[in-house]
Amino acid sequence: MTTTQVVETIAASADAVWDQLSDFAGIEVGGPIESFEIEGEGVGAVRTIGLANGVVIERLDIHDAAAGTFTYSILNDDSPLPVTGYSATVIIIDTGDGNTTVEWTGTYEPQGPEEAAVAVVTGIYTGAIARARDALTS
Repeated sequence: MTTTQVVETIAASADAVWDQLSDFAGIEVGGPIESFEIEGEGVGAVRTIGLANGVVIERLDIHDAAAGTFTYSILNDDSPLPVTGYSATVIIIDTGDGNTTVEWTGTYEPQGPEEAAVAVVTGIYTGAIARARDALTS
């Protein structure tokens, strides 16, 4: 099992960061995302993210606003991402000074070179955090 973690700070309240990152239905079409669908809501909801080279199907496994954490997993082994057995947890931490720390940790089995899988997963996490930061600080 490989673990990838990204820890970054956003200059915004924990509630605002939570609202941005924990919205499981909040994926927007654009860039590498060609389509998006969601079935259900809350824990157990399943989203399908269409990319040029296939789809990623993810399920929301935990969504705990009081604890500021959510967990999701990839359901399809034919995902175009170079991983299998993927699960990720996001923790939103109020630092008490008007900033929020985001800890995004994923575990998975790399498909192909581990370095390539780590680079893809790290890019997903840093990209999502950057989009939240841009939405909250612009």
